[in-house]
Amino acid sequence: MATGPRRESGPRAETCERTAAFPGELRSVTGARLAADGYLADLARTSPPASPESWDDILLVVTELAANVVQYAPGPFALRMRRTYDGVHITMHDTSRVRPEPRPFRPHRGGGGIGWHLLHTLCDQVSVVVTEDGKDVHAFLPW
Repeated sequence: MATGPRRESGPRAETCERTAAFPGELRSVTGARLAADGYLADLARTSPPASPESWDDILLVVTELAANVVQYAPGPFALRMRRTYDGVHITMHDTSRVRPEPRPFRPHRGGGGIGWHLLHTLCDQVSVVVTEDGKDVHAFLPW
């Protein structure tokens, strides 16, 4: 009797966690967003989001974090996304040891200054851990 590939029960390992590395160039922002979108598509197959906004909120947070890395922390960066009990944990690692600080929003100067505020509005929790080789920004969002 022939048997096919064995299917495992429960979520697949690749939907539980995904990591991607980027060179830190402007196009890396798009790459990080696409990597996050692919992860969420895989995750949604086994665990659909609780609300339709969850997907867009996560993509917006990843895009904002990646854009800030490219602008303020030269060098490569890594994106790690993993499923938690009630959401998605995003970790963005970059080469700068400087903690992000909120800046005032000044639309007359071309904008900017809303990203850090936006993260704190969309995320259940945001934290920064400085390491020897840079920092990790952790963001927890509902799924």
